[in-house]
Amino acid sequence: MAEKNILAYFKSPEEAQSVQAKLEALRAVAIRIDRFNRYPGEGTDHVQHPITGDVGSLADMTMGANVSSRSAGILAAADPSASGMSDGGQDELAGRDILLTAVMPEEVHHQALQVIEQAGGIY
Repeated sequence: MAEKNILAYFKSPEEAQSVQAKLEALRAVAIRIDRFNRYPGEGTDHVQHPITGDVGSLADMTMGANVSSRSAGILAAADPSASGMSDGGQDELAGRDILLTAVMPEEVHHQALQVIEQAGGIY
């Protein structure tokens, strides 16, 4: 039996979980749902004063990025989102930080893609 892989992006875990149940009904071999971020770290959960506090980078202050090194902070601060002067473009994946990875039997691959589209996912 041949298999095909699917990487689908969603805006919320609930969207991905609803698709997961439907893909399981289509005999999915394996399914995994993850949240991803383009910056390392877990984010900050405390407020820092920009004049007296120890601020690692602009991205730390504006986006809550918990960068692991000075170099990572510089790279993250170069993102248009850090300055607040731009939304970073009109990327169709923007706001879709939930990744559903599925391995499907080849004969139901197109059905699985339709299920993902109907639920608002992008693959």
